[in-house]
Amino acid sequence: MAEPCDQATPAGSPEGRSVRPQSREELVELVEHAFDYRGDVTVELSSGRKIEGYVSNRDARAARPFLEIIPQQGPETLQIPFDEIVAVTFSGEDTAFGKSWHEWMSKHESQRLAEAERVEREARARGLL
Repeated sequence: MAEPCDQATPAGSPEGRSVRPQSREELVELVEHAFDYRGDVTVELSSGRKIEGYVSNRDARAARPFLEIIPQQGPETLQIPFDEIVAVTFSGEDTAFGKSWHEWMSKHESQRLAEAERVEREARARGLL
Protein backbone atom coordinates (compact mmCIF):
# COMPACT_ATOMS: atom_id res chain seq x y z
CA MET A 1 0.00 0.00 0.00
CA ALA A 2 1.12 3.57 -0.55
CA GLU A 3 3.05 5.09 2.31
CA PRO A 4 0.93 6.97 4.80
CA CYS A 5 1.16 10.76 4.66
CA ASP A 6 1.01 11.18 8.43
CA GLN A 7 3.11 9.05 10.75
CA ALA A 8 1.90 10.69 14.01
CA THR A 9 -0.09 7.71 15.22
CA PRO A 10 0.08 4.89 17.74
CA ALA A 11 2.43 2.18 16.50
CA GLY A 12 0.51 -0.61 14.80
CA SER A 13 -2.64 1.46 14.31
CA PRO A 14 -3.58 3.32 11.14
CA GLU A 15 -5.23 6.03 13.29
CA GLY A 16 -4.41 9.46 11.93
CA ARG A 17 -2.86 8.19 8.71
CA SER A 18 -3.89 9.43 5.30
CA VAL A 19 -3.31 7.24 2.26
CA ARG A 20 -3.51 8.05 -1.45
CA PRO A 21 -3.46 4.75 -3.35
CA GLN A 22 -1.27 4.61 -6.44
CA SER A 23 -2.94 1.63 -8.13
CA ARG A 24 -6.18 -0.33 -8.23
CA GLU A 25 -4.62 -3.03 -6.04
CA GLU A 26 -3.63 -0.45 -3.43
CA LEU A 27 -7.14 1.01 -3.52
CA VAL A 28 -8.72 -2.41 -2.94
CA GLU A 29 -6.31 -3.04 -0.04
CA LEU A 30 -6.97 0.43 1.40
CA VAL A 31 -10.74 -0.09 1.30
CA GLU A 32 -10.30 -3.44 3.09
CA HIS A 33 -8.28 -1.71 5.83
CA ALA A 34 -10.94 1.01 6.09
CA PHE A 35 -13.64 -1.66 6.40
CA ASP A 36 -11.72 -3.47 9.16
CA TYR A 37 -10.95 -0.23 11.01
CA ARG A 38 -12.92 0.27 14.25
CA GLY A 39 -13.31 4.00 13.87
CA ASP A 40 -14.41 6.64 11.41
CA VAL A 41 -12.54 7.37 8.22
CA THR A 42 -12.61 10.36 5.90
CA VAL A 43 -12.96 9.48 2.23
CA GLU A 44 -11.76 12.11 -0.22
CA LEU A 45 -13.45 11.99 -3.61
CA SER A 46 -12.15 13.07 -7.01
CA SER A 47 -14.66 15.95 -6.84
CA GLY A 48 -12.81 17.28 -3.77
CA ARG A 49 -15.70 16.37 -1.45
CA LYS A 50 -14.76 14.71 1.84
CA ILE A 51 -17.09 12.35 3.67
CA GLU A 52 -16.37 11.31 7.24
CA GLY A 53 -18.07 8.25 8.68
CA TYR A 54 -17.95 4.54 9.38
CA VAL A 55 -17.33 2.09 6.53
CA SER A 56 -20.12 -0.46 6.84
CA ASN A 57 -19.62 -2.51 3.68
CA ARG A 58 -17.63 -2.80 0.46
CA ASP A 59 -17.65 -4.90 -2.70
CA ALA A 60 -14.52 -5.00 -4.84
CA ARG A 61 -16.10 -7.60 -7.14
CA ALA A 62 -19.22 -5.66 -8.12
CA ALA A 63 -19.61 -4.50 -11.72
CA ARG A 64 -18.71 -1.05 -10.33
CA PRO A 65 -16.81 -1.68 -7.06
CA PHE A 66 -17.93 0.45 -4.12
CA LEU A 67 -17.72 1.08 -0.42
CA GLU A 68 -20.64 1.98 1.80
CA ILE A 69 -20.18 4.57 4.50
CA ILE A 70 -22.49 5.75 7.26
CA PRO A 71 -21.68 9.46 7.34
CA GLN A 72 -21.44 11.39 10.59
CA GLN A 73 -23.75 14.01 9.09
CA GLY A 74 -26.85 12.05 8.21
CA PRO A 75 -28.63 8.78 8.74
CA GLU A 76 -28.40 7.46 5.17
CA THR A 77 -25.70 5.05 4.09
CA LEU A 78 -23.83 6.32 1.04
CA GLN A 79 -22.43 4.08 -1.67
CA ILE A 80 -19.18 5.45 -3.09
CA PRO A 81 -17.71 3.92 -6.26
CA PHE A 82 -14.03 3.00 -5.95
CA ASP A 83 -13.19 5.06 -9.04
CA GLU A 84 -14.23 8.25 -7.19
CA ILE A 85 -11.93 7.62 -4.19
CA VAL A 86 -8.61 9.50 -4.21
CA ALA A 87 -7.62 9.18 -0.53
CA VAL A 88 -8.69 7.71 2.79
CA THR A 89 -7.76 9.15 6.16
CA PHE A 90 -8.21 7.07 9.30
CA SER A 91 -9.62 10.10 11.09
CA GLY A 92 -11.57 8.63 14.01
CA GLU A 93 -10.25 7.04 17.16
CA ASP A 94 -9.17 3.43 16.68
CA THR A 95 -11.44 1.98 19.38
CA ALA A 96 -9.96 -1.50 19.08
CA PHE A 97 -6.28 -0.52 19.23
CA GLY A 98 -4.37 -2.33 21.96
CA LYS A 99 -7.26 -4.54 22.93
CA SER A 100 -7.21 -8.25 22.47
CA TRP A 101 -9.33 -11.29 23.18
CA HIS A 102 -6.92 -12.42 25.89
CA GLU A 103 -7.11 -9.07 27.69
CA TRP A 104 -10.91 -9.18 27.54
CA MET A 105 -11.00 -12.77 28.85
CA SER A 106 -8.62 -11.88 31.70
CA LYS A 107 -10.74 -8.91 32.72
CA HIS A 108 -13.94 -10.97 32.41
CA GLU A 109 -12.48 -13.75 34.59
CA SER A 110 -11.40 -11.23 37.24
CA GLN A 111 -14.89 -9.77 37.32
CA ARG A 112 -16.43 -13.24 37.53
CA LEU A 113 -14.20 -14.20 40.47
CA ALA A 114 -14.96 -10.93 42.28
CA GLU A 115 -18.69 -11.53 41.85
CA ALA A 116 -18.39 -15.13 43.11
CA GLU A 117 -16.51 -13.89 46.21
CA ARG A 118 -19.17 -11.23 46.84
CA VAL A 119 -21.99 -13.80 46.57
CA GLU A 120 -20.13 -16.16 48.92
CA ARG A 121 -19.61 -13.38 51.50
CA GLU A 122 -23.31 -12.50 51.37
CA ALA A 123 -24.32 -16.16 51.72
CA ARG A 124 -22.01 -16.61 54.73
CA ALA A 125 -23.38 -13.42 56.32
CA ARG A 126 -26.90 -14.83 55.97
CA GLY A 127 -25.83 -18.17 57.43
CA LEU A 128 -26.45 -20.05 54.20
CA LEU A 129 -22.90 -21.43 54.01
